[in-house]
Amino acid sequence: MKFFVDTADLQEIRDLTATGLLDGVTTNPSLVAKTGRNFLELVAEICKEVDGPVSAEVAATDFETMWAEGCKLAAISPRIAVKVPLTPAGLKVCKGLSANGTMVNVTLCFSAAQAILAAKAGAAFVSPFVGRLDDVGTDGMGLIADICQIYSRYPTFTTQVLVASVRHPMHLVTAAKLGAHVATMPPAVIRLLFGHPLTDLGLARFVADWEKTGQTILP
Repeated sequence: MKFFVDTADLQEIRDLTATGLLDGVTTNPSLVAKTGRNFLELVAEICKEVDGPVSAEVAATDFETMWAEGCKLAAISPRIAVKVPLTPAGLKVCKGLSANGTMVNVTLCFSAAQAILAAKAGAAFVSPFVGRLDDVGTDGMGLIADICQIYSRYPTFTTQVLVASVRHPMHLVTAAKLGAHVATMPPAVIRLLFGHPLTDLGLARFVADWEKTGQTILP
């Protein structure tokens, strides 16, 4: 399973890249706005920090402007995955950009039917938002199960399931069990994956026992 980090914070991206766990980055207008940075300059810098896909989202909603924005974003780097909404205009842009060899991430997916449309439009990724579905009393992980099952039935579907709006480690674990290809998570959620009270307790005991020996490994 691939791990993407959902942030536009360059320092967070650099720190997580150093762990060797990061396979890509997803951004959105809200995350970019928090940085106060120029959008195009920031996306270009992020592309230099990671080896994998970097999702950068269009701002328009009509086809013509969305297409122009998508082409401009794609020109920044081959790593760019142009992010478009799951709307008729967004899927038209997806079809055109994908045909030109550009990765497209179709975002704001909330149903299996929508995911089928994204795959038929040639999306590299489809982003179902599990946390937002949970927020309104719907089973977000149930949607992941449905999409993974459907995609597995059709070898011509090459779209990867990119689980988004991940709120906690169990979202990730369940998505991995279901066979989702990618999970994108905020930095804080990725760091939660490291934690377990028994790990902390065991390490504390090892350290205490080592100190009792009075030895050092390094001079």
